[in-house]
Amino acid sequence: MDERKDLGKAGEQLAVDHLIAKGFIILDRNWRFSHKEIDIIARDLNDIVVVEVKTRNAPVRELQEQAINREKRQFLISAANAYVKYNRIPLEVRFDVVNVIFYKGRPGISHIRNAFFPTLW
Repeated sequence: MDERKDLGKAGEQLAVDHLIAKGFIILDRNWRFSHKEIDIIARDLNDIVVVEVKTRNAPVRELQEQAINREKRQFLISAANAYVKYNRIPLEVRFDVVNVIFYKGRPGISHIRNAFFPTLW
């Protein structure tokens, strides 16, 4: 496995650990829809949470808000709709982002709840 994939896997595991520590229930990891995937699908009280994990080594050259472009947001929204319909889940869907940034080998985690909202474009 290449270094980038290893970094991504490490970041996803740290994100899962973070979410579990916050009381989330992990429902799925790397759920595939079409040719793309949702990193983590979890439950937080009465919400289904679609979590995009962004893992980077410092220094990071983009703002956290820039990490997920419009195309990625649209994909996550349509994939979340498919997941909810397929699994017949009657709960609200929320979109969170977990940023994992490694500084000299040590991870820093930031969790953005409601990172974006589904809108019509």
